[in-house]
Amino acid sequence: MNIFNRLCILVLALPAFVLSSAQDNAVDAVSGASKMDATSGASKVERRVQENDRHADKPKYRFMDHFSIGGYGEAVMTRNFFSNNYLRYSQPELHKGEQYGVFDLPHVVINLGYDFGRGWSMGMEIEYEHGGTESAMEIEEEEGGEYESEIERGGEVALEQFWVQKIFNPYVAIRGGMIIIPVGGTNAYHEPDKFFGVYRPEGENTIMPCTWHEIGLSVWGSWGKKRDWHYNAMFLPGLDSDRFNSKGWIHGGSGSPYEYKLATAYAGALRIDNTSVKGLRLSLSGYVGNSFQNTLRQTKGTKYEKTRGTVYIGSFDFCYDNHNVIVRGSATYGHLDQSDLITAWNRTMRNDSPSPKEPVASDAYALGIEAGYDFFNFNSRLATSGQKFYVFARYDNYDSMYKMAANMTPDDWCGRQRIAAGINYFPMKQIAVKAEFAYGILKSKNSSIKYNNEPSISMGITYCGMFNKAKLEQWQRRKSERQRARAWQTEQEKK
Repeated sequence: MNIFNRLCILVLALPAFVLSSAQDNAVDAVSGASKMDATSGASKVERRVQENDRHADKPKYRFMDHFSIGGYGEAVMTRNFFSNNYLRYSQPELHKGEQYGVFDLPHVVINLGYDFGRGWSMGMEIEYEHGGTESAMEIEEEEGGEYESEIERGGEVALEQFWVQKIFNPYVAIRGGMIIIPVGGTNAYHEPDKFFGVYRPEGENTIMPCTWHEIGLSVWGSWGKKRDWHYNAMFLPGLDSDRFNSKGWIHGGSGSPYEYKLATAYAGALRIDNTSVKGLRLSLSGYVGNSFQNTLRQTKGTKYEKTRGTVYIGSFDFCYDNHNVIVRGSATYGHLDQSDLITAWNRTMRNDSPSPKEPVASDAYALGIEAGYDFFNFNSRLATSGQKFYVFARYDNYDSMYKMAANMTPDDWCGRQRIAAGINYFPMKQIAVKAEFAYGILKSKNSSIKYNNEPSISMGITYCGMFNKAKLEQWQRRKSERQRARAWQTEQEKK
């Protein structure tokens, strides 16, 4: 028999051999399974758990098990019954009775995170403020048919957070990157379900950056028998006094208008929270850091060479959430050294610089408190439905030019009070429909000036949550089942 004939016989016999082997293996598998059922008592449920365990180890599950995505957003409309003319404070009598409306997307945020394992994880937050920015090309008829690029929307897209952290244990963790500076109540709890108003609390949002974020390093953790004490200590670059101004005090000094963050001066921040009482959180936070030397202009050899512009901020905030009542409040006070020198320096800036070239106060403060009650609690069916309907009131008192250096005159329209009342309807935990009436009260220290008060009506709808929470809960259930199955197998092996 030649080689060709032998190959043909081999090819024809191969399928029959493979089929026979497969049948033998199947019989052995059934026999082995029967033996395992008879000897170890493994049930069909346990075999199903073991099968899920094998599938859970496949790569397509690993990514989703460690990946998280979430975010929050706000869509609002407001009717302001006062003028938006830039001369409304210097010439109030000419702008009395004016009004205007606003539709806006104050914040739309996407949160992404990944758990690498062994305590290592990362997180990032991309924020679209006021709808983001857009540009478009068009042909200009008035300019000979030339193509021209124009900015169509004046919002902002920013990387609000980006950090990598290592959790060693519940007491100590280290985080580095673009991180939130949780000084004050609003910076620490800035999501739309953490305040009643349609907009973020006005006082802290005026005198401090909000949400305040810098590239830095933080050490955080908790301690106590129930781990009800929490701390967060930070090292970060100082603010840039070039961009301090009258209305916002240090608000504009965070971040950078350049391609990098100037960090000739440094700062530190600390926050401590206590949650030992059920439903109550008490918090203290503070910040200290120099601000003047974070500038591109040279100060060596000038009278400003030794100016530091140290910023001090102290804040207390709290939240009580129990018995269908939510009460939140904060008190923040800040001081700026050498504010007169900073004002003089900023006024020497070129007109095309990022500096507002305005006077800066030495002291500023913000006080705020709000309280709301869930009226769905009166109806047993609604109380158990997961829906909530809060009626709330809020009061703010703040001044970004509370105190000035001896040779400076304050803009007293920067000090004001604001009262508001409204509703928050939560059809579910992640969604809120808001409405409020607010009244801004301005009172001049100069009896010859009478400012126009600032009433407004606002409405909005917000969301805040993790989009893949169900997936994470499913993974946690499977993990628990696998752990029980392994424990059962270990117990059987011991027997």
